[in-house]
Order: sequence, then structure tokens, then C-alpha cells
Amino acid sequence: MAKAVKKAAKKAAPKKAAKKAAPKKAAKKAAPKKAAKKKSARKPNAAFMAPLTSSPALADVIGSKPMPRTEMIKKIWDYIKKNGLQDKKNRRMINADAKLKTLFAGKMQVSMFDLAKIVSKNVK
Repeated sequence: MAKAVKKAAKKAAPKKAAKKAAPKKAAKKAAPKKAAKKKSARKPNAAFMAPLTSSPALADVIGSKPMPRTEMIKKIWDYIKKNGLQDKKNRRMINADAKLKTLFAGKMQVSMFDLAKIVSKNVK
């Protein structure tokens, strides 16, 4: 019976040694990475930067000066935040005041994802 215990102890010892050797293999250094190519500066799309004329309803909110579509969206958001028109419970919805109601075609509330569509309808 004592021999069986010794044999079991001898068999267990090499397994522990094998486990210790495994982490050494994982500690190999990664191959050196190739130098990354330098990217050129990102240029904005000219179509987004073209100044557009706004409709009278849109001009009441953002001003009548021609500006790019991206600036129009920014100005609408500035107006919404300044007047606290974003819905308190559902932040995706925008509540209309007197100026925005004409812009939103009479709707009292629109989704923020509809802003680009509304701007498209109100530019020339």
C-alpha cells in the first residue's frame, strides 16, 4: 500500500513541473511591428460645406445667412438646448415651441433623427 502512494506521488510531481514550464512558452516576445504608414489629413466633403439658403421658417430659428447643412443642424441644436426643448423623459424627442412648430410642419414633437430630413425640406 505504501508503494502505491509513492508511485502516485512520483506521477504527480512531473505534472506540476509541466505546468510550470507552460507559462514560460507564453512569455515569448511579440514579433516587432512594421512601421505604420502616415495617413494624410482628412478632407471634408465639398457637398457638405456648400452654403445653402434656408426657408423663412428655418431662418426664424437659425438666421437667414446662407450656411452649410452641418452648421444648420448645429444651430438648430443650439436653439433646442438654449430653450430646453428636449423631452425630459425620452431624450430622443424634441418638443416644439412656436418657431419650431412651423418648421416641424405643425407637429408638437419630432424625433432627433428627423432633423436632417426637416432641414432638407427647408433649404434651397
